[in-house]
Amino acid sequence: MSISSPSITDLINLTGRTAIVTGGAMGIGRGIVERLAEAGASVVVADADLEAAETTAKELVEHGRSAMAMYADVGDADDVHRLVADTIGWRGRVDILVNDAGIFPSVPVLDMTPDDFDRVIRTNLRGVYLCSREAALRMRHQETGGRIINVTSIDALHPSSVGLAHYDASKHGVWGFTKNLALELAPHGIWVNAIAPGAIATPGVASMQAAGGAGVDPKAVLDAFLAQVPMRRIGVPDDIARAALFLASDLSSYVTGAQIVVDGGRLLA
Repeated sequence: MSISSPSITDLINLTGRTAIVTGGAMGIGRGIVERLAEAGASVVVADADLEAAETTAKELVEHGRSAMAMYADVGDADDVHRLVADTIGWRGRVDILVNDAGIFPSVPVLDMTPDDFDRVIRTNLRGVYLCSREAALRMRHQETGGRIINVTSIDALHPSSVGLAHYDASKHGVWGFTKNLALELAPHGIWVNAIAPGAIATPGVASMQAAGGAGVDPKAVLDAFLAQVPMRRIGVPDDIARAALFLASDLSSYVTGAQIVVDGGRLLA
């Protein structure tokens, strides 16, 4: 290591930076919020469930972190504009955007209505476009540029189950969008990357499993899944949060247009 190289502590220090995490109230989003705040960032917990966002922000503040809850429907252009403007009003800048907000209702294509399809695309893909564009418009005028991190899925690379065709389409779209946006924004000092989680234990996944219907044995489903994961465990939100911290910090100073797969080896099976 060169004597002039920054220390590990400096590399992961986000003090003075401001982050927006969509879908930040629960699950993966909350895990990311907690890690970024721990590293010193002021974090906006943006969520369509404002009450849950306020609870998360309040708990962070009680632990000495800098956090603010804001309502955001990421598929609504006016909402997204207000979210970024209010973040600038709160801390004067936006350095990190994590696009985590997403939905994954399970329905086979032959039973899927156009509204079902549009609702998933609106949140999962249009939302990433709207938030990324609005944040990048501000980041490009900052001397330090910025970081955009899009949460995709292993479904952006390989389907995991029937019933998620609209979800898979949205996540493939986000991965393509990530790569092209990385090309466009690199000259402005804005790095754009993605994280592709495998199965992560979150409230949303638990709800989907509970809605599996009569005759569905959740334990049998989980056992069958774990048999295909070389690490033999389901992921937790902090597994994704650690990857997000890497991409948000100076540890990833020469990384853009990349997708980090965090799935316990599931895609190898």
